[in-house]
Amino acid sequence: MAKLYFYYSAMNAGKTTTLLQSAHNYRERGMRAAILTPRLDHRAGVGRVASRIGLSSEAVAFDRGDDLLARVRSLVDAAGGLDCVLVDEAQFLSRAQVWQLSEVVDALRIPVLCYGLRTDFRGELFEGSQHLLAWADELSEIKTICHTGKKATMTVRVDDQGYAVQDGPQVEIGGNERYVSVSRAEFKRIVRGEGRIEPAQPPLPLG
Repeated sequence: MAKLYFYYSAMNAGKTTTLLQSAHNYRERGMRAAILTPRLDHRAGVGRVASRIGLSSEAVAFDRGDDLLARVRSLVDAAGGLDCVLVDEAQFLSRAQVWQLSEVVDALRIPVLCYGLRTDFRGELFEGSQHLLAWADELSEIKTICHTGKKATMTVRVDDQGYAVQDGPQVEIGGNERYVSVSRAEFKRIVRGEGRIEPAQPPLPLG
C-alpha cells in the first residue's frame, strides 16, 4: 500500500545520502523513481541533488507555486508509470504542496518519500515540515550527533566567527559553513551568546 513518508532530522544527518540510496535501490530493481527538489536550493545546480559525501543525481526542480500532483502526473505519462517519488529538502514545501503529495499517494497510489529538516535556526517548524508531521503516514527521524556528544535535534545558524545568528529570513541556503546541528541544551547556550561553534573544516584556500 502506498504511503506518505517523512524522514526528518537536523542538518548534516545524511538525509540526501539516504534519499539517493533509496532511489538507487528502486532503480537497481528495474523500478522507476523520480526525485523532486526545490529550485531555490541550487547548491548542486538547478535540477540536481548532491550529498556531502559526493553522491548525486538528476532531479526535477519545482517552484513553490507548482502543483506537484500535476507534475507527478506528467512524469507518469512521460515515463509510462512511476514506482516511487522522492522529495529532497521537503521543509521548503508549501502547505498546498504537501497536500498534493498526499494526493499522489491516495489517488495515484505511488509512495512518496520526503526528506527534510524539522525546524529552522530559531527552533521553529518549517511550513513543509509542519504539515508533513501532521499528514504523513509514517515519520522517521534520521539521527545525528552534536559536537558535545549528545544527540543533535536542532540547527543553529552561525556567522563566520561561529557565533549564533538570530535575525534574518527563515530560508537562507547554505551548508556546513552556515548551519550546525546541535543538541537542545547546546542550542540554548549558543543562542544565549555563551559560546561559539568552532568550524568543522578549515576554509578552502582561494586562488
